[in-house]
Amino acid sequence: MVGAPARSEPREIKKLGRSQLAITWSDDHTSTYAAQYLRQHCQCALCVDEWSGQPRLDPDSVPPDLAIVSVELVGRYALHFSWSDGHDTGIYPFTRLRELCPCPQCSASVKA
Repeated sequence: MVGAPARSEPREIKKLGRSQLAITWSDDHTSTYAAQYLRQHCQCALCVDEWSGQPRLDPDSVPPDLAIVSVELVGRYALHFSWSDGHDTGIYPFTRLRELCPCPQCSASVKA
């Protein structure tokens, strides 16, 4: 991502209600993610074909009211989610989460 520092690490990770997650990064930027958005971007082998890289998950199949059942740290590099649709096999590295930041500032820098 153009606008993100080379190595931005989470300073705070907070679940907001049942269906949002906020991460404040080491550069003071805060990213707020909807559960549906994160689930639609899962990169596990069930959601993305390991050989072709083609998506297996239909983004429209993820319910808009999807909830985060649990979120756990994976070492010092990623998060693991359990979702209310029963899915729980993917991990989200911090670098990927920062790339996925949906805020207007980050979205604009990705397109630039």
